[in-house]
Amino acid sequence: MNLRSTRPGRGWPIQRGELKRLLGLPLLLLVLLAAACGGDEPLTTLSPKSDVAENVQSLFVFIFWMAAFVFIVIEGLLIFVVLRFRRRPADGMPKQTHGHKALEIVWTIVPIPVLLAILIPTWQVIFDNANTPEGAMRIEVTAHQWWWEVRYPDLGVVTANEIHVPVGQPVGISLLSDDVIHSFWVPQLSGKQDMVPGRTNSIWFTPLFTGVFQGQCAELCGESHAHMKFQVEVDEQGAFDAWVASQNSAAAPPQAAGAAGADLFISKGCLACHTIDGTLSAGVIGPDLTHVGGRSTLGAGMLENSVDGLARWIRDPDAVKPGNVMSRDGAMYQNAALALTDAEIDALAAYLDGLN
Repeated sequence: MNLRSTRPGRGWPIQRGELKRLLGLPLLLLVLLAAACGGDEPLTTLSPKSDVAENVQSLFVFIFWMAAFVFIVIEGLLIFVVLRFRRRPADGMPKQTHGHKALEIVWTIVPIPVLLAILIPTWQVIFDNANTPEGAMRIEVTAHQWWWEVRYPDLGVVTANEIHVPVGQPVGISLLSDDVIHSFWVPQLSGKQDMVPGRTNSIWFTPLFTGVFQGQCAELCGESHAHMKFQVEVDEQGAFDAWVASQNSAAAPPQAAGAAGADLFISKGCLACHTIDGTLSAGVIGPDLTHVGGRSTLGAGMLENSVDGLARWIRDPDAVKPGNVMSRDGAMYQNAALALTDAEIDALAAYLDGLN
């Protein structure tokens, strides 16, 4: 069946198959739109949990609707022109036009207020987010291949791969890199900020909700780039103060199960790379392990922190995170004379697990 008008010169040159394809296009767009929607996922940028993230989200929504408005107007005009001025069977050669000064002036001027409407709030958000507010808590984060060193200069706390902050308090983070370019990104709390060797960048936000928010290095930095994760734990003020107090205490003395592991930590050379306050260990190559047993994950988010997880990491760190510095440079893995037995690995894991 040919869907064509019987009125001369007013044909509707669309076959049934073409009509089906045209009707299928909106359905396909709806399917794609539904696939793009998601819930409160760990790395979503559409569920802001800080003032900075909310500002960016509001700007994004505003620009989206401005773009949607422009799209609807332009596409509406385009469809109108295509249908209204389409060539019909009785039409001859159309009049040749080589420009229309008035139209060209109009479509040059009309976008200006639209662009200004987008530019002004964008400028405001950029400048508001650029300056860390007075009185913000200071944190220094240094990126290494492939883990995160976290320091609180005013609180005397050093930890790794986990950042604790109190809810409702502005936090200013200084970002450094120890080797190559990395990028700090906690999607629900802040935008991305590069970490460049030899340069200090900064980022800030005020967390508005308690919870654990996932972060990720967002700049390709080597073979384990995808394994360079971290998390920000937003606590109530009392819980945060308790965490600071625990971090400022010396390492817990080893329990019976970990006593042998404490001796092995010294004799097997672990002290050359790691620090454990209150012991002979004062290495700075790897993460500070003073309270490693109290962390949620191991290997920058790669393993659950448990005795089994610790044993797995000690046994073969390269299987968990290829190319890590412990595998490349660690004496226990380079020197067969210092190789660990299963019993020694279990003792070390028990010792480290007890460092809360």
